[in-house]
Amino acid sequence: QVQLVESGGGLVQPGGSLRLSCAASGFTFSSYAMSWYRQAPGKARELVAGIIGAGGTPIYADSVKGRFTISRDNAKNTVYLQMNSLKPEDTAVYYCNAFRLANYWGKGTLVTVSS
Repeated sequence: QVQLVESGGGLVQPGGSLRLSCAASGFTFSSYAMSWYRQAPGKARELVAGIIGAGGTPIYADSVKGRFTISRDNAKNTVYLQMNSLKPEDTAVYYCNAFRLANYWGKGTLVTVSS
């Protein structure tokens, strides 16, 4: 059974940091591209960052470049999203995604950036 379980969300003040984790099971983690998406209230889900199975050069949305870092630990079947210099517009539900031949989603973790 495929599972993607996100953790690490919460309430943080503008300028603060959070680290999201996504623990994966039920598939060959190292063979899948892993990504983080987010969906703000009333908006479409958007790609935040992605990294291929071998851990090559990540991709980022322009809005988070220089502030967010995606990484993966294939030994732990976990992908991370380090988020620094958070802004109120980063407020959203953050979803973990695994993609290769199939497309898997986690249930999401809420990040709220507010003073």
